[in-house]
Amino acid sequence: MHEINIVPYVDVMLVLLVIFMVTAPLVTPGVIELPSVSKASIAPVAPLEVVIREDRTVLLRSRDAKGALAEERRVARGELAKLVRERQAANPDQPVLIAADKNVRYEAVLQVMDELQRERVKRVGLVVKPAQ
Repeated sequence: MHEINIVPYVDVMLVLLVIFMVTAPLVTPGVIELPSVSKASIAPVAPLEVVIREDRTVLLRSRDAKGALAEERRVARGELAKLVRERQAANPDQPVLIAADKNVRYEAVLQVMDELQRERVKRVGLVVKPAQ
């Protein structure tokens, strides 16, 4: 006889399925109690902001520890990566955020990102407006 009778296997699988369906809701998941702290010991570093306006001008903004605007200056594309690298040399954990006007062509944003990546600038991200 060259045939395999699979009916007993199907019966066993259906019984196991019913057993798992009945016991699954009875199992309580483990609850993890996380420790809490009142305040972080080290304040996070305020990011550098690269702002691309609709007319493709580039601004470099820096903020102080409280989040207030410390400096805003217009920079040329050629010197942008150099300035960012100098600031990150003083503080290597400082992120760089690119904020572009919604009417700016995607190509302009990619050119700025590409320039920063070619100069090995670390922690580059994009700023977006959350949906309402």
